[in-house]
Amino acid sequence: MRTLLITGGAGFIGSNFVRLILERHPDYHVIVYDKLTYAGNLDNLKDVASRFGDRYVFIQGDICDAEKVGQSLQIHNVDTIVNFAAETHVDRSILDPDAFIQTDVYGTYVLLEAAREMGMERYHQISTDEVYGHVPTGTSKESDPIAPRSPYAASKASADLMVLAYHITYGLPVTITRGANNVGPYQYPEKVVPLFVTNAIDDLPLPLYGDGLQVRDYHYVLDHCDAIDLVLHQGEIGEAYNVGSGSEMKNLDMTRLILGLLSKPESLIQPVKDRPGHDRRYALDISKLRALGWAPAHTCEESITSTVRWYVENEWWWRPIKNGEHYQAYYRAQYAGREAARELAR
Repeated sequence: MRTLLITGGAGFIGSNFVRLILERHPDYHVIVYDKLTYAGNLDNLKDVASRFGDRYVFIQGDICDAEKVGQSLQIHNVDTIVNFAAETHVDRSILDPDAFIQTDVYGTYVLLEAAREMGMERYHQISTDEVYGHVPTGTSKESDPIAPRSPYAASKASADLMVLAYHITYGLPVTITRGANNVGPYQYPEKVVPLFVTNAIDDLPLPLYGDGLQVRDYHYVLDHCDAIDLVLHQGEIGEAYNVGSGSEMKNLDMTRLILGLLSKPESLIQPVKDRPGHDRRYALDISKLRALGWAPAHTCEESITSTVRWYVENEWWWRPIKNGEHYQAYYRAQYAGREAARELAR
């Protein structure tokens, strides 16, 4: 394992993983392959390009483009694929499911076919805890049935099944990690934690879905990247591994924590109409990953605290995004109706 194609490497988790791999493995070369959709941003890799220029290459491309994927693998003698490329936001999947089917399902198929044809040493798939669906009690084990409840979760579950099928049918050496709600540096500010942090900094309302009692495991992205690195090198072929902090937090408590860290009033909390089919709770059993020697370095509260600090110190990164027309148009489409509905309900 010497040359990795990291798809979606200009996105949130992918860019943090690129940085970790290059720092940790000085003999590795990384090819970042990214379509640069609204959530892909070369600013996420600005320091990588300057620090690791001799071991880092960027290619702008779509994972659904089989010809370009194949050419990229051949030209750079890639032996390992790590697939972060995906449409990831549940709210967007409700508005536009088609994009999720194309990228998350068909794009994964294209990568698997390329990996099979070229005899890759490893194919690793980045998945999510949302494939398990709502978990009212207990925790989800990797052996549990998957029961996705949103178009996003269904697209990721479909990709997982295809990855495992390629292992069983063709003997492709695959592994999967299913991560909890990641937070940390370079997360596009449509996601709840960076949205709430940046809105609070500007004294804007924090649109909290429903009663805010949904339960999540807010997991620090660098802990997740550390786990992916471990599974990539020591994980059992054909297996999936859950990745999380092992702790959980209500969304309302997360919101209050952010406001407290920023010394902002709770009057900024604005309850809005809930997301359709909103899962009330996710919770992962991470004992399988712990058995490999891994342990999270952050609890939910520590993850949120570190994330708030990063956004406070890095306005250069997020403010141009939030001021852009693409973000503004999405925000209006996503929240205007919910706010109006809540006002009418009052």
